[in-house]
Amino acid sequence: MIMAERAVPSRVVAAERVASEAGFTKSCAPEVGRLLKLAAASKPHGVVAESGTGSGIGTAWLHSGLGGDARLMTVERDEELARRAAEVFADDDRVSVLTGDWRLLEQHAPFDVFFCDGGGKRDDPEKVVELLAPGGLLLLDDFTPSPHWPPRFGGEVDELRLFYLSHPALDATEVLTTPTSSAIVAARRL
Repeated sequence: MIMAERAVPSRVVAAERVASEAGFTKSCAPEVGRLLKLAAASKPHGVVAESGTGSGIGTAWLHSGLGGDARLMTVERDEELARRAAEVFADDDRVSVLTGDWRLLEQHAPFDVFFCDGGGKRDDPEKVVELLAPGGLLLLDDFTPSPHWPPRFGGEVDELRLFYLSHPALDATEVLTTPTSSAIVAARRL
């Protein structure tokens, strides 16, 4: 049985165009994007956040699962990228593209879904966890799969991944997104 190609949301296509025009190459993969859509759809009245807007591709995937009553805040420190990403969502007042440090998100917390793709993931992981609402979902991508426990990267224990996978306030797992990349998906305990 041949599977039909999955449709890519129009805003993802628009954000991909922004990335191409801006020479931005660090966008999330479609496999991660579909995970983001699923996470946003699971919280139809939720507050959704993203750290690291980039050109807006991850934002667009989150948007594609966003419920009618949900809100989406994303922050990008590069002013030009933030401006161009904001244009992709200019007609939807549920979406706010902030320009500056990832900590601007704190004033909008707690989050029902938090895609931490930029600031916070490495520099203040405890604050990232604190920004989640009880039952909130945390998504972190750009990991290299590890068959070991504790997880390893470059021959060493991957302390960052271990932090999220073993945090006492989280139920977390690592999922393969492609054969060479993985993401951590976690829920904050009630």
